Amino acid sequence: MRYTDAPRRREELLRRLRATGYVSAPKVAAELNVSEMTIRRDLRLMADDGLAVRVTGGARLPDGAGVPFEVRTDHSGAEKAAVARAAVALLDPGATVALDSGTTVSRLAEILPAGITVVTHSVPVIAACAERDDIQLIGLGGIYHTGTRSFSGATVHAALDDIAVDVAVLSATAVDADGAYCADPYDADTKRAVASVARTVVIAADGSKFEARAPIRFRGAEGIDVVVTDERAPDDTLAALDAAGVRIVRAPSTNAADVASEPS
Repeated sequence: MRYTDAPRRREELLRRLRATGYVSAPKVAAELNVSEMTIRRDLRLMADDGLAVRVTGGARLPDGAGVPFEVRTDHSGAEKAAVARAAVALLDPGATVALDSGTTVSRLAEILPAGITVVTHSVPVIAACAERDDIQLIGLGGIYHTGTRSFSGATVHAALDDIAVDVAVLSATAVDADGAYCADPYDADTKRAVASVARTVVIAADGSKFEARAPIRFRGAEGIDVVVTDERAPDDTLAALDAAGVRIVRAPSTNAADVASEPS
């Protein structure tokens, strides 16, 4: 079948993206019997709408929008680990810390210091903390979502109403000068709820998130206290966030030891 109708063609591209997490422009052009240029134009428009992220040879889904959790965990794994190590240094002894369902935050859960209280709706974080007898764990139940491996809904909101959180560490699919974004409405709703009960809101995002796009802004720059990222994050965006009052923490390079810096 020749997909000459643009809306139907893009609907088919989105279906394939959601099924596999990635589409090859040359391959899908041949299968849909259209030119590769047409597919690249479709993918560009889908990227503009936050439905896809263009990569060499095609496009992938934004993190959190259908790519399996384990695949997202492996993407930029070394950088995520470095960001997690930098974020854990921000946690005071005895603090109550809310951790969300992102893959970078799941790395943080594996290296938490003793003596803190963890509040979370994330199954990977719950699993990591349940093995520790030196951490108090408060799990937030609700409706389970496979894509984010986390719970959400009214039950999470109700539980958060009775919890005082010192620091919320949240992940993001994308970050720009205006704030932090994700691709799942349930995830966005829960991130907002967690942030609303925290004294300090930290966004943990490796540098690739500054090149990504996602359709839902869950936190504006004015509501972010700290962004923890790595050396790949663009200086101009970090400078804009810094000017908006956001503290910037850059994790040391994965190739060098002493690259941490903050824009002044």
